[in-house]
Amino acid sequence: MTTRRKFLTQAGLISAGMMIAPRLLSAKANDKVVGLQLYSLRDQLPADVKGGIAKVAAAGYKEVEPFGYSKEKGFWGLDAKSFSTLLNDNGLKAPSAHFGMDEYFVQGKTEALESYIEAANILGMTYVIVPSINGEVLKSADQFKEVASKMNKAAELCGKSGLKLGYHNHNFEWKPVDGTTFYDVLLKETDPKLVNMEMDIYWVVRAGQDPVELFKKNPGRFALCHLKDMDKTDHNRNTEIGRGTIDFKTILSYAKLAGLKHFIVEQENYINIDPYVSITESAAYAKNILHV
Repeated sequence: MTTRRKFLTQAGLISAGMMIAPRLLSAKANDKVVGLQLYSLRDQLPADVKGGIAKVAAAGYKEVEPFGYSKEKGFWGLDAKSFSTLLNDNGLKAPSAHFGMDEYFVQGKTEALESYIEAANILGMTYVIVPSINGEVLKSADQFKEVASKMNKAAELCGKSGLKLGYHNHNFEWKPVDGTTFYDVLLKETDPKLVNMEMDIYWVVRAGQDPVELFKKNPGRFALCHLKDMDKTDHNRNTEIGRGTIDFKTILSYAKLAGLKHFIVEQENYINIDPYVSITESAAYAKNILHV
Protein backbone atom coordinates (compact mmCIF):
# COMPACT_ATOMS: atom_id res chain seq x y z
CA MET A 1 0.00 0.00 0.00
CA THR A 2 1.35 3.41 -0.96
CA THR A 3 1.20 5.98 1.85
CA ARG A 4 0.89 9.71 1.19
CA ARG A 5 4.46 10.24 2.41
CA LYS A 6 5.77 7.48 0.14
CA PHE A 7 3.84 8.87 -2.82
CA LEU A 8 5.21 12.39 -2.26
CA THR A 9 8.74 11.02 -1.86
CA GLN A 10 8.49 9.05 -5.09
CA ALA A 11 6.96 12.01 -6.90
CA GLY A 12 9.75 14.23 -5.63
CA LEU A 13 12.40 11.81 -6.88
CA ILE A 14 10.73 11.60 -10.28
CA SER A 15 10.53 15.39 -10.52
CA ALA A 16 14.17 15.71 -9.53
CA GLY A 17 15.08 13.08 -12.08
CA MET A 18 13.19 14.96 -14.77
CA MET A 19 15.10 18.11 -13.88
CA ILE A 20 18.49 16.38 -13.85
CA ALA A 21 17.99 14.29 -16.97
CA PRO A 22 17.90 17.19 -19.46
CA ARG A 23 21.15 18.51 -18.00
CA LEU A 24 22.77 15.11 -18.37
CA LEU A 25 21.51 14.81 -21.92
CA SER A 26 22.69 18.32 -22.68
CA ALA A 27 26.14 17.63 -21.24
CA LYS A 28 26.44 14.52 -23.36
CA ALA A 29 25.28 16.33 -26.49
CA ASN A 30 27.87 19.08 -25.92
CA ASP A 31 30.70 16.69 -25.13
CA LYS A 32 32.61 17.50 -28.30
CA VAL A 33 36.10 16.15 -28.87
CA VAL A 34 39.23 18.29 -28.95
CA GLY A 35 42.03 17.27 -31.31
CA LEU A 36 45.67 18.30 -31.71
CA GLN A 37 47.48 19.02 -34.96
CA LEU A 38 50.74 17.18 -34.40
CA TYR A 39 52.71 19.93 -36.17
CA SER A 40 52.54 21.49 -32.71
CA LEU A 41 55.12 18.85 -31.65
CA ARG A 42 57.21 18.75 -34.83
CA ASP A 43 60.43 19.11 -32.80
CA GLN A 44 59.49 16.51 -30.17
CA LEU A 45 57.92 13.61 -32.09
CA PRO A 46 60.92 12.68 -34.28
CA ALA A 47 62.95 11.96 -31.14
CA ASP A 48 60.29 9.94 -29.33
CA VAL A 49 57.05 9.40 -31.21
CA LYS A 50 55.69 6.81 -28.78
CA GLY A 51 56.39 8.91 -25.70
CA GLY A 52 55.10 12.04 -27.40
CA ILE A 53 51.80 10.46 -28.40
CA ALA A 54 51.32 9.20 -24.83
CA LYS A 55 51.81 12.76 -23.56
CA VAL A 56 49.26 14.07 -26.08
CA ALA A 57 46.67 11.68 -24.65
CA ALA A 58 47.64 12.65 -21.10
CA ALA A 59 47.16 16.33 -22.03
CA GLY A 60 43.46 15.63 -22.59
CA TYR A 61 43.17 15.07 -26.32
CA LYS A 62 41.04 12.37 -27.93
CA GLU A 63 41.96 13.06 -31.55
CA VAL A 64 45.12 13.96 -33.42
CA GLU A 65 45.81 15.31 -36.89
CA PRO A 66 49.14 13.96 -38.17
CA PHE A 67 51.25 15.56 -40.89
CA GLY A 68 54.26 14.79 -43.04
CA TYR A 69 53.45 11.21 -44.03
CA SER A 70 55.31 9.49 -46.84
CA LYS A 71 55.15 5.86 -47.89
CA GLU A 72 58.91 5.54 -47.39
CA LYS A 73 59.16 7.12 -43.92
CA GLY A 74 55.60 6.68 -42.67
CA PHE A 75 54.63 8.71 -39.60
CA TRP A 76 57.88 9.45 -37.74
CA GLY A 77 59.34 6.10 -38.77
CA LEU A 78 56.18 4.07 -38.17
CA ASP A 79 54.19 2.67 -41.06
CA ALA A 80 50.48 3.47 -41.15
CA LYS A 81 49.43 0.24 -39.42
CA SER A 82 51.97 0.63 -36.60
CA PHE A 83 51.04 4.28 -36.11
CA SER A 84 47.37 3.32 -36.00
CA THR A 85 48.13 0.78 -33.28
CA LEU A 86 50.06 3.42 -31.32
CA LEU A 87 47.09 5.78 -31.45
CA ASN A 88 44.64 3.05 -30.44
CA ASP A 89 46.84 2.04 -27.51
CA ASN A 90 46.60 5.64 -26.25
CA GLY A 91 42.87 6.04 -26.80
CA LEU A 92 43.35 8.40 -29.74
CA LYS A 93 41.76 8.64 -33.17
CA ALA A 94 42.91 10.45 -36.31
CA PRO A 95 39.91 11.64 -38.34
CA SER A 96 42.17 13.70 -40.61
CA ALA A 97 45.79 14.33 -41.59
CA HIS A 98 47.76 16.89 -43.58
CA PHE A 99 49.39 15.37 -46.67
CA GLY A 100 51.84 17.20 -48.94
CA MET A 101 50.21 17.71 -52.34
CA ASP A 102 52.82 19.56 -54.43
CA GLU A 103 53.44 16.51 -56.60
CA TYR A 104 49.77 16.42 -57.49
CA PHE A 105 49.00 20.11 -57.93
CA VAL A 106 52.29 21.13 -59.56
CA GLN A 107 53.27 18.01 -61.51
CA GLY A 108 49.87 16.38 -61.95
CA LYS A 109 51.03 13.04 -60.55
CA THR A 110 48.69 10.94 -58.41
CA GLU A 111 51.06 8.32 -56.98
CA ALA A 112 51.63 10.12 -53.68
CA LEU A 113 47.93 10.97 -53.35
CA GLU A 114 47.06 7.31 -53.83
CA SER A 115 49.51 6.37 -51.04
CA TYR A 116 47.89 8.97 -48.77
CA ILE A 117 44.46 7.49 -49.43
CA GLU A 118 45.81 4.05 -48.54
CA ALA A 119 47.32 5.32 -45.27
CA ALA A 120 44.19 7.31 -44.39
CA ASN A 121 42.04 4.22 -44.74
CA ILE A 122 44.40 2.14 -42.59
CA LEU A 123 44.04 4.73 -39.82
CA GLY A 124 40.27 4.98 -40.24
CA MET A 125 40.36 8.63 -41.26
CA THR A 126 37.54 10.61 -42.83
CA TYR A 127 39.49 13.52 -44.35
CA VAL A 128 42.60 13.87 -46.49
CA ILE A 129 43.66 17.48 -45.93
CA VAL A 130 45.61 19.66 -48.37
CA PRO A 131 47.81 21.70 -45.98
CA SER A 132 48.78 24.41 -48.49
CA ILE A 133 49.34 25.05 -52.20
CA ASN A 134 52.65 25.81 -53.89
CA GLY A 135 52.71 29.46 -54.91
CA GLU A 136 54.09 28.58 -58.34
CA VAL A 137 50.60 27.55 -59.45
CA LEU A 138 48.81 30.51 -57.84
CA LYS A 139 49.95 33.47 -59.90
CA SER A 140 46.73 34.21 -61.80
CA ALA A 141 42.97 33.78 -61.57
CA ASP A 142 43.16 31.19 -64.33
CA GLN A 143 45.61 29.17 -62.27
CA PHE A 144 43.26 29.46 -59.30
CA LYS A 145 40.54 27.79 -61.38
CA GLU A 146 42.93 25.09 -62.58
CA VAL A 147 43.85 24.26 -58.98
CA ALA A 148 40.19 24.20 -57.98
CA SER A 149 39.47 21.79 -60.84
CA LYS A 150 42.32 19.53 -59.74
CA MET A 151 40.98 19.69 -56.18
CA ASN A 152 37.59 18.44 -57.36
CA LYS A 153 39.29 15.56 -59.19
CA ALA A 154 41.37 14.68 -56.12
CA ALA A 155 38.19 14.74 -54.04
CA GLU A 156 36.54 12.34 -56.50
CA LEU A 157 39.52 10.01 -56.15
CA CYS A 158 39.26 10.19 -52.36
CA GLY A 159 35.53 9.57 -52.56
CA LYS A 160 36.04 6.27 -54.37
CA SER A 161 37.78 5.04 -51.22
CA GLY A 162 35.17 6.45 -48.86
CA LEU A 163 37.23 9.52 -47.93
CA LYS A 164 36.67 13.27 -48.18
CA LEU A 165 39.10 15.98 -49.25
CA GLY A 166 39.73 19.08 -47.19
CA TYR A 167 41.70 22.31 -47.64
CA HIS A 168 43.55 24.12 -44.83
CA ASN A 169 44.14 27.85 -45.26
CA HIS A 170 46.90 30.24 -44.28
CA ASN A 171 46.58 33.96 -45.07
CA PHE A 172 47.97 34.16 -48.61
CA GLU A 173 44.63 32.88 -49.94
CA TRP A 174 43.18 36.40 -49.62
CA LYS A 175 45.90 38.19 -51.59
CA PRO A 176 44.12 40.03 -54.44
CA VAL A 177 45.04 38.68 -57.90
CA ASP A 178 43.25 39.61 -61.14
CA GLY A 179 40.32 41.08 -59.24
CA THR A 180 39.72 38.04 -57.06
CA THR A 181 41.38 35.88 -54.39
CA PHE A 182 42.35 32.23 -54.33
CA TYR A 183 39.96 31.53 -51.44
CA ASP A 184 37.02 33.11 -53.23
CA VAL A 185 37.74 30.97 -56.29
CA LEU A 186 38.07 27.82 -54.18
CA LEU A 187 34.70 28.38 -52.54
CA LYS A 188 33.06 29.12 -55.87
CA GLU A 189 34.71 26.51 -58.10
CA THR A 190 35.02 23.48 -55.83
CA ASP A 191 32.08 21.16 -55.29
CA PRO A 192 30.70 21.59 -51.74
CA LYS A 193 29.78 17.90 -51.73
CA LEU A 194 33.37 16.92 -52.48
CA VAL A 195 35.67 19.56 -50.96
CA ASN A 196 35.49 20.49 -47.28
CA MET A 197 37.24 23.49 -45.78
CA GLU A 198 39.41 23.32 -42.68
CA MET A 199 39.38 26.86 -41.35
CA ASP A 200 42.53 27.92 -39.55
CA ILE A 201 40.92 30.67 -37.49
CA TYR A 202 44.21 32.34 -36.57
CA TRP A 203 45.25 32.73 -40.20
CA VAL A 204 41.81 33.98 -41.22
CA VAL A 205 41.99 36.71 -38.57
CA ARG A 206 45.60 37.52 -39.49
CA ALA A 207 44.48 37.94 -43.11
CA GLY A 208 42.01 40.59 -41.94
CA GLN A 209 39.00 38.39 -42.59
CA ASP A 210 36.01 37.64 -40.35
CA PRO A 211 35.48 33.92 -39.63
CA VAL A 212 31.82 34.47 -38.75
CA GLU A 213 31.12 36.23 -42.06
CA LEU A 214 32.76 33.36 -43.92
CA PHE A 215 30.53 30.93 -42.04
CA LYS A 216 27.42 32.98 -42.85
CA LYS A 217 28.24 33.27 -46.55
CA ASN A 218 29.26 29.61 -46.90
CA PRO A 219 27.15 27.60 -44.44
CA GLY A 220 28.07 23.97 -44.04
CA ARG A 221 31.40 24.23 -45.90
CA PHE A 222 33.67 24.05 -42.85
CA ALA A 223 33.94 20.53 -41.47
CA LEU A 224 37.06 21.20 -39.41
CA CYS A 225 38.84 24.13 -37.80
CA HIS A 226 42.22 24.90 -36.28
CA LEU A 227 42.26 26.69 -32.94
CA LYS A 228 45.27 28.79 -32.10
CA ASP A 229 45.27 32.22 -30.51
CA MET A 230 46.97 35.43 -31.64
CA ASP A 231 49.61 36.85 -29.31
CA LYS A 232 48.53 40.20 -27.88
CA THR A 233 51.83 41.98 -28.49
CA ASP A 234 53.07 40.25 -31.65
CA HIS A 235 50.31 39.26 -34.06
CA ASN A 236 52.80 37.28 -36.12
CA ARG A 237 53.01 34.76 -33.30
CA ASN A 238 50.39 32.60 -31.67
CA THR A 239 49.83 31.75 -28.05
CA GLU A 240 47.82 29.36 -25.94
CA ILE A 241 44.07 29.52 -26.50
CA GLY A 242 42.50 32.05 -24.17
CA ARG A 243 45.67 34.11 -23.73
CA GLY A 244 45.43 36.03 -26.98
CA THR A 245 43.17 38.38 -28.91
CA ILE A 246 40.82 36.04 -30.80
CA ASP A 247 37.20 35.87 -29.63
CA PHE A 248 36.73 32.12 -29.93
CA LYS A 249 33.52 32.13 -27.91
CA THR A 250 31.73 34.28 -30.48
CA ILE A 251 33.28 32.55 -33.49
CA LEU A 252 32.47 29.03 -32.30
CA SER A 253 28.92 29.99 -31.37
CA TYR A 254 28.39 29.65 -35.15
CA ALA A 255 29.87 26.14 -35.27
CA LYS A 256 26.59 24.51 -36.26
CA LEU A 257 26.01 26.98 -39.09
CA ALA A 258 29.57 26.44 -40.31
CA GLY A 259 29.18 22.67 -40.28
CA LEU A 260 32.06 22.17 -37.87
CA LYS A 261 32.62 18.63 -36.63
CA HIS A 262 36.27 18.66 -35.54
CA PHE A 263 38.04 21.27 -33.37
CA ILE A 264 41.82 20.96 -33.62
CA VAL A 265 44.32 22.84 -31.47
CA GLU A 266 47.55 23.89 -33.16
CA GLN A 267 50.49 25.75 -31.69
CA GLU A 268 53.10 26.92 -34.20
CA ASN A 269 55.47 28.55 -31.74
CA TYR A 270 56.12 28.68 -28.01
CA ILE A 271 57.09 31.64 -25.84
CA ASN A 272 58.82 30.62 -22.59
CA ILE A 273 56.65 27.54 -22.08
CA ASP A 274 57.17 23.81 -22.42
CA PRO A 275 55.26 22.54 -25.47
CA TYR A 276 53.47 19.83 -23.50
CA VAL A 277 52.40 22.35 -20.86
CA SER A 278 51.19 24.63 -23.66
CA ILE A 279 49.04 22.01 -25.38
CA THR A 280 47.60 20.91 -22.04
CA GLU A 281 46.57 24.48 -21.25
CA SER A 282 44.94 24.94 -24.66
CA ALA A 283 43.07 21.63 -24.35
CA ALA A 284 41.68 22.64 -20.96
CA TYR A 285 40.52 26.01 -22.28
CA ALA A 286 38.91 24.46 -25.34
CA LYS A 287 36.99 21.92 -23.25
CA ASN A 288 36.11 23.90 -20.16
CA ILE A 289 35.61 27.40 -21.54
CA LEU A 290 34.65 26.90 -25.19
CA HIS A 291 32.76 23.67 -24.46
CA VAL A 292 34.05 21.92 -27.58
